[in-house]
Amino acid sequence: MEDITVDGKTGLGELVRKFGGMGGFMAPRMAKAAEIIKEMTAGGCTNFLSFTGNVVSTGLRGTITQMIKNGWVSAIVTTCGALDHDIARSYGGRYCSGEFELDDVMLNELEIHRLGNVVIPLEDYGPLIEKVMTAELPSILDGKESISPSELLSEFGKRIKDEGSFLKAAYEKKVPVFVPGVIDGSFGTNLFFYSQTKKLRLDLFKDMSAILNMVFDSKKTGAVIIGGGISKHHVIWWNQFKDGLDYCIYLTTAQEFDGSLSGALPREAISWGKVKPVAKQVAVFGDVTITLPILVGAQL
Repeated sequence: MEDITVDGKTGLGELVRKFGGMGGFMAPRMAKAAEIIKEMTAGGCTNFLSFTGNVVSTGLRGTITQMIKNGWVSAIVTTCGALDHDIARSYGGRYCSGEFELDDVMLNELEIHRLGNVVIPLEDYGPLIEKVMTAELPSILDGKESISPSELLSEFGKRIKDEGSFLKAAYEKKVPVFVPGVIDGSFGTNLFFYSQTKKLRLDLFKDMSAILNMVFDSKKTGAVIIGGGISKHHVIWWNQFKDGLDYCIYLTTAQEFDGSLSGALPREAISWGKVKPVAKQVAVFGDVTITLPILVGAQL
């Protein structure tokens, strides 16, 4: 173990390498995560990036988009909320910094949503997403009897102009976006309403086949998994059919003692065959709006 010192000339890469010589809490795990990311992105590995919708409402959206543009991501697995926030922000939705302690009764009266310490005027969320989808869906679905969610999202990415959009970056880099819970949010609700007057069939099985083929066609697979829930499980679930992930990084604040999948650690996934016993894996506990930019910056 060594003591570290830093100064104005210490870059993120050097800082994270120094973390590896420390004891204590998460510093050594941050260094290990950076080493795993470096190996994953060196080539020859199919890399999944999984994240929950809430982080897309924050400035971390830019870091996620940067990872895609850098070619570090082979596939994305996320939630309907991530689509909602990306589309709303891409079409001018006002997302502002607030406080966790704001008066929610007052915000409700003012028609302002609060997501943690991010505040969003009601008109810049649901109604804006509805407006965008009402305008875009007819041309996207023209002549199609069915479409998979990933194909649909590629079409939206094609139409988005905002360079900060992860959907736009995914379209440009030909990275499929899988959303197993695609109906659980404004995007999915608008698809449902559209289907009440127009013919629309979502081919979920087509996406299941696509992600399974990605796993089987890979020499190695790795995953950076931000948060938990359905997007986390979808990645590790499909990788069990080829003996599990070769690389696995969890960035989380969830704890395993609550019994949730979100809090389950990589070692538990080994027991299910979702992560290989010999996999390079680590769980970093901390605020991902801090840990992920540091890990990304350490690679540059």
